[in-house]
Amino acid sequence: MDLYKLNHLVAVAEEGSFTRAAARLHLSQQALSTSVRTLEREIGVPLLDRGATGVTVLPAGQALIDDARVLHGVAGAAVRRARRIGRGEPERLRIGHTPAVTGDEVISLLRVVPDELVTDVNQRYPGELTDQLLDGELDLGLGRALTPAHGLVRTTLTRQRLRVAVAAGHPLAGREEVRFTDLAGEEITVWGSPGRSGYTDLLLNLCRDAGFEPRVRRNPIQGTPPVTAVVGTGSVAFVTADPGPAAGNAVRVLELTPPAHVPLHALWPQHSTSDARDAFLSAFA
Repeated sequence: MDLYKLNHLVAVAEEGSFTRAAARLHLSQQALSTSVRTLEREIGVPLLDRGATGVTVLPAGQALIDDARVLHGVAGAAVRRARRIGRGEPERLRIGHTPAVTGDEVISLLRVVPDELVTDVNQRYPGELTDQLLDGELDLGLGRALTPAHGLVRTTLTRQRLRVAVAAGHPLAGREEVRFTDLAGEEITVWGSPGRSGYTDLLLNLCRDAGFEPRVRRNPIQGTPPVTAVVGTGSVAFVTADPGPAAGNAVRVLELTPPAHVPLHALWPQHSTSDARDAFLSAFA
């Protein structure tokens, strides 16, 4: 398939007009229309409904558009892989992780993989992580309860013990452990908005299973380590850090009973090839 023609279809769908799409692509309207007509002939079915008031994407066209980003990502990854091998360059495993997975946790994961594996690790917000995986800019994404977008696959690397972080001056800070029911009435800091974050919904459902409706606060400072969210707020937060003092003794991490565990997921583009990624994943098989 000609990926340029696919780009033309995407532009028309996004603009809802051949005129606007042609201006965006710096093409004549006739050239753009011919390109999309040729693509329809190659596919064998209509992709667009050309009406008097604009262009409507037909189901077949939407299916092709949904795959367009995946196809571009795979094509780009294939070109980069061929160039790297042809130049004799070492493969680097490019890893992105959401703020729900700390840098320390990523380092712990990397300790079990082969020493010769070269990695680049950077934090990404969930939407950015998904975009870069699909575009071939990352080889592997790490997160919690992320729903894989079309073209990505997911596996559970490990499940980690859930704990509770409180500020050192919080009434619960003198305890070694708390129960879920002790958190009823507490303000709980989360990172994603309920209903829009799979991990937030997972945590809130654990509270509901314990018999109470949680009172939540979305952390206004995104990207910071989870244990720091409770400093100066009076709230509590679910974390996966080890129990004990944290954040320079400004925070206490308490055991949570009954024990609960949360998944750490790996995501990657389904149709791309990476020996380094395979080596990483095999360490957790």
